Amino acid sequence: MTDPRLNAIGRFSASTEMSPRQVLEKPELLTLPPKLTRVYLTDLGNVPEDGIVQAAVRLHDAGLVPVPHMAARRYDSLAAFDRRLRRLVGEAGVREVLAIAGETDTPGPLTSSVDMLETGLFDELGIERIAIAGHPEGAPEIPEATIRAFLMRKHELASQSDAHFHIVTQFGFDPHRVNLWLDEIAAWGNRFPVHIGVAGPAKITTLLKYAAFAGVENSLAFLKKRGGAVVSMLSGYDPETMIAPLEARIRTRPQCQLEQIHVYPFGGLQKTAQWLLERGSWSFQPPHTRSNSIEVAQ
Repeated sequence: MTDPRLNAIGRFSASTEMSPRQVLEKPELLTLPPKLTRVYLTDLGNVPEDGIVQAAVRLHDAGLVPVPHMAARRYDSLAAFDRRLRRLVGEAGVREVLAIAGETDTPGPLTSSVDMLETGLFDELGIERIAIAGHPEGAPEIPEATIRAFLMRKHELASQSDAHFHIVTQFGFDPHRVNLWLDEIAAWGNRFPVHIGVAGPAKITTLLKYAAFAGVENSLAFLKKRGGAVVSMLSGYDPETMIAPLEARIRTRPQCQLEQIHVYPFGGLQKTAQWLLERGSWSFQPPHTRSNSIEVAQ
């Protein structure tokens, strides 16, 4: 019997992400993902609110599912957070969000994703699905005990919410480390489904830049040690080396919390989309897992 998290050829479904500027300046990119695909809308603090809301509208109108990043520390007041979320819901039909702490030199009153969740505004405005961040390789400057406490607090808040929660992780290149982390958070008591972050096909020089920025140099070092069978300066990175062992985990350990992959299109969305179509991760519509979640092509 086939696991519902994998399609007929044993592939995960996949979400991806775009920046507001990509959405607004390159409308042709919106035709690449299949309809109802989740597209996370990044917020690096360099696009004004109007641009973010407009980009979410464009994604929605293109038949995609916008999942805007809600970065707690970037709101200079509770009123600013309230206004942003109300606009996204009211103008762009947003029903899913990614709740993260975010980075800024001058944080406002909200300093973590837990702070945002505790306002109750996501439930008040009918958000149906909330993604939270996961870090298989650890988070710089955050002790493990703090990460564990925050995850357990999010479980408490989820039990009081109508929304469906899941974890979406930073990208990495070491499937063994991901497996260890999945076991670790399960031992903590994690019950949230996990969407594992994967770098799409890209040049090594590109991955080096993003890996340094994201703090996953150790994982990239592991990948480089694997030699020419995995990666070379000429052929670039093959994401299958990361994904295949995780799809195998589903088959051998069906009770695990893996649900799908989230692909970071570092090599460009067009290249990533072509690869996802060829591997079969964008060729089917998986069933929704909860009655209050939108049925999407993840």
